[in-house]
Amino acid sequence: MERICNLVRSGSHQAVFIMAGPGIGKSAVTDAVTERLAGNMNVLRIHASSALAGVPFGVLTPYTGELTAEESVSPVAVLRSMWSYFEKLKAGNGAAVLLAVDDAHHLDDASAGVLAEVISAGWATVLAAARPRPGLPQPLDQLWYDGLAERVDLRPLNREQIEEVLAHVLDGTVPGATVDAIWNATGGNPRILDAVLHDSAEAGILAKRNGIWMLMGALPADGPRLAAVVAKDHLRRRTEEQEALKLVALAGPVGRKVIEDISGAAVVRSLLDQQMIVESSGIPAELSIWNGLFAGAIRNTVSVSRSLQLLEKVKAHQDPALLHGEGRLRSVEWALECGVRVSEDDMLAAAREALLRFRNHSARSIAARVHDPDLVPLAQAIQARALYNEGAYAEAAALLDPCWLPLAGDPQGPAVLLLRVSAHRAMGNFLGSVSDDVEKHCTLPGGEGSWQAELLHLLQLGAEVNFQALADEVDAMRMAPAAESGGEPVRALAEGLLAHALAAAGRPVQGLEAALLAASELPPLEGSLFFFPEFVLGRLVSDYLAMGEWESAERELDHYAAGHLPGAATFNGSLELLRGYSLLRQGRMERAYQVLLPAVEALRLNDPLQLYRFGTALGFYAAARLGDTEQARRLERDHKDADTGWPAHDLLAEAYVAAAAEYLAHDGKGLAALQTLMTTTEASARTGNLLEVLAMCWDLGDPSVVPMVQAAARDVEGRWAESLLTLATAWENADGDTLMATAASLEEAGFVNMAREAYARASTVLEQAGERRRSRQAVAQREKCDHELGERFREGRFIAAAPTVRLTRREQDIVELAVQGLTDREIAQRLMVSVRTVEGHLYRTYVKLGVRSRDELESALPK
Repeated sequence: MERICNLVRSGSHQAVFIMAGPGIGKSAVTDAVTERLAGNMNVLRIHASSALAGVPFGVLTPYTGELTAEESVSPVAVLRSMWSYFEKLKAGNGAAVLLAVDDAHHLDDASAGVLAEVISAGWATVLAAARPRPGLPQPLDQLWYDGLAERVDLRPLNREQIEEVLAHVLDGTVPGATVDAIWNATGGNPRILDAVLHDSAEAGILAKRNGIWMLMGALPADGPRLAAVVAKDHLRRRTEEQEALKLVALAGPVGRKVIEDISGAAVVRSLLDQQMIVESSGIPAELSIWNGLFAGAIRNTVSVSRSLQLLEKVKAHQDPALLHGEGRLRSVEWALECGVRVSEDDMLAAAREALLRFRNHSARSIAARVHDPDLVPLAQAIQARALYNEGAYAEAAALLDPCWLPLAGDPQGPAVLLLRVSAHRAMGNFLGSVSDDVEKHCTLPGGEGSWQAELLHLLQLGAEVNFQALADEVDAMRMAPAAESGGEPVRALAEGLLAHALAAAGRPVQGLEAALLAASELPPLEGSLFFFPEFVLGRLVSDYLAMGEWESAERELDHYAAGHLPGAATFNGSLELLRGYSLLRQGRMERAYQVLLPAVEALRLNDPLQLYRFGTALGFYAAARLGDTEQARRLERDHKDADTGWPAHDLLAEAYVAAAAEYLAHDGKGLAALQTLMTTTEASARTGNLLEVLAMCWDLGDPSVVPMVQAAARDVEGRWAESLLTLATAWENADGDTLMATAASLEEAGFVNMAREAYARASTVLEQAGERRRSRQAVAQREKCDHELGERFREGRFIAAAPTVRLTRREQDIVELAVQGLTDREIAQRLMVSVRTVEGHLYRTYVKLGVRSRDELESALPK
């Protein structure tokens, strides 16, 4: 806006053309510019419209009122009349004239020619807003080519700009998942963004939870602000365009030929040119409204009776055999909205399609209308999965309890039973309670076990992390014919459980092989009522992390997220938890904390993989490591209050909680709890987990575990264990040269946190040997690692070298932001801590540095 104002004020151009697609904000920018310049210029307005596009000089009528009927169609007379009008204005206050033209793409050629003459003659400056398609009339467009006009193109906001807007508008932390959901839903359109933010906040859908802005459901298409945007857009359109938009919104995606037959090809071309509708590249070509929320808002403006009339029109021109995918789903939704009867088979198919697209409300409402006794069990299972997606686990279990047995012979039988187990586990029920119920119904004659019993047996072995028993089961399945091994669902489950158990046992390379075999079973399971892809992804990522293959784990998470946008509301918390766990394992504690806090809040709402309890343990640990006591205590309470999670995570969760408690209290109790945990049967049987626990003890300042680290690391596969063994060996040898070389090799291998500790140890050893210059070099290398990890100026008992800066890492971060001029509240939002925590750190910093206020901070900071 400032640029446009400067262009107008400078007089370097007689016209400025603001070009943007629908809803980007060109009219709002035009209004803002004219409002700002109104004190220095005579502002006149012209509102072009499609209704006046066929009337020569129609939009100029307010300035040609004194002309006769014959003169009103003469370009010369119209020009003379406008010149007289402008001169009278100038005579009154001496100010120049600014002519603001809205929707200039609707100008008739005659009016556009007159405005071009006005611009060329310099009688007024013209500020015109138009859409790129169909664009400005030729006379005005020519002025831009001739250099008499400047063009400013407005574009949709990109993700980074959306993030900036949300950070400015919302008081608190806005996680990436919230940004992504709003960006994808609004398409970066400023008008829709503004409307959706207001509507979702007023409806409680966009809500602040523990300082983090979360989406509690789908963004609303029925809010008053969005309705006003649609209404304003409709007022600018011809009746035939309004009707076509309603047809596409109600039926879309719908065949282009259907809409052309009803509304006319010219109307369709016009709406495509205006980018109000978009066309698919398939055969036959299909039309949809350019934005899903906008389409929903249009549908809400149509009465049921009118909707029924439009439905009959579409049905008269539409071939039902051509309907597929979303178009078929929408046809069923529309018919049901109008009270039209739909066959139960079609409703069931539509419900499954809605479920695939994570349109959970639609899936539930359609499936609930199915009453055929033969179809009801599957309809109930579909409703249950939709409820599970929304985190309504008790309601899902209530539907799954009666329907799993009738579906035992259905291809979806294993998926439904797995979903039932997951729903009960999410409610805090033990696996045994479900197993007992299944056993009553599914034992075959002669005592032979059923596939249901096999499936539950596998789940029990997975919960116990019994890798040897799982390996035996999987080996038997791999040798048996597919028909005798439970089919793809049971094989995918078995391989996935084995992958996790092998990682815990210190065999992640073998676990990765099992995870990849599980992934190979997924294609036939597409559309399953159980979340097999997410189940396998979690195991695959866990194996990569156990191996220390951080980039591979990140790649898998990114690949899934890019291809599964509709399921983000359900599974994003689980994915972000894995991402945060990866960062934590790498020693990137600050970044891990920023990822884990929103992940825990997301899992609090929806925890399909039962990771919430593990997530609170990781969050507690990260908060304690970073000195955020208030958040740490809250996460500790959350962990204690959490229902039991997936049992395979319990050992590590307990370890991270004990370590976090030690970082908070420094009383030795947490360290003692870790040492006790290391001696348990579970830890002894899970060498991979044991090594992770030993690393926590070492990090807490217990060098007595170094020999145990060496012994355990030798039995664990992967680069992480190998690097930890290298560090432990060099640490024990206490040779400065060896430590420096080890640190350099660890840094090159991507284990920056281990390199950091090797440099720290080297600095102490070299200092004790009197090699102060080389000791300082080691300190400099250590601080370089700190910087890369985002853990500058960290203190702790594990750090053997004395820090060169007296401030803790958290104190330094807060001071840096305070010196930049941020308030306590702004610092708290940036670092995701409480205002009280910021105040406390600043107070301690004042004492350490001997200052009394912020004004003295910068000069007192260590150089």
